[in-house]
Amino acid sequence: MNINATVLGQFFIFFIPLMGILSYYLGKRKTQTPKLATFFGILLAFIPPFALLYIMVLIIKNDIHHAENPR
Repeated sequence: MNINATVLGQFFIFFIPLMGILSYYLGKRKTQTPKLATFFGILLAFIPPFALLYIMVLIIKNDIHHAENPR
């Protein structure tokens, strides 16, 4: 099976930022360290099946509740 390098490059140009955005959004809601969640999301985006598993784990994880500042 031949894979065109241009198509593969275009896929990664689209996929890596998408995984970074999704990881940040989900990491902000579901973890206390959204920057670390974003880093792992971008790192795992180079291996798409692992990135999709990581996003699924973040989706399944329960939301954290941030303490609101009392006035």
